[in-house]
Amino acid sequence: MQKQVVKLDTQARQALSANREDLARIALDRKQSVQTELQSLDQQIADLEDQQQKLIDSEQAMRAKLEAFRTKKEVIKAQYSAAEAQVRISEAATGVGEQMADVGMAMQRALDKTEDMKARAGAMGELQDSGTFDDLTTLGPAKDDIDRQLEQLSSGGAVDDELAKMKAEIGGGSPPPAELDAPAAEPEPAPAAADAGGDAAEK
Repeated sequence: MQKQVVKLDTQARQALSANREDLARIALDRKQSVQTELQSLDQQIADLEDQQQKLIDSEQAMRAKLEAFRTKKEVIKAQYSAAEAQVRISEAATGVGEQMADVGMAMQRALDKTEDMKARAGAMGELQDSGTFDDLTTLGPAKDDIDRQLEQLSSGGAVDDELAKMKAEIGGGSPPPAELDAPAAEPEPAPAAADAGGDAAEK
């Protein structure tokens, strides 16, 4: 799009040098439209970069929480192993080994699910606090007809100013040539010739 701006500017200058002000105005109007769209894209890029940085910060915070969760999980596993050893010692004396094993596995599954849910809830809270869930595709409020008309007026004024500046740079140019498409008006016959023709017809 930046190359297109340069191209349209060059075409406008060429048209003005050829005394085609109408073509120069069209080229400059298109140039203004492209420049306006470029400005909008620059703002969108800045917004996306800001959102990207927020995501990076959120990811780092989430990684720290996950590392803490892994450490805590290892501690829980060690505690479970110690408890399991105690249960097996008791199993030999009480004869309830199979039932206690089932209870222990159920407790472990419940504990793992609880810790996993806590980690997920913490991560989601971090994402929500950092504003990650905000809509990244929002480009601003829609423009109504009044906004578009005001932009057209502003764009037209900018085109007139740039056209005048370009005229001054080129040297003003020569006045636009007369239209070639319109046929030349035929001269009306002289009254004397018409009278002479009438006398000849009467004779």
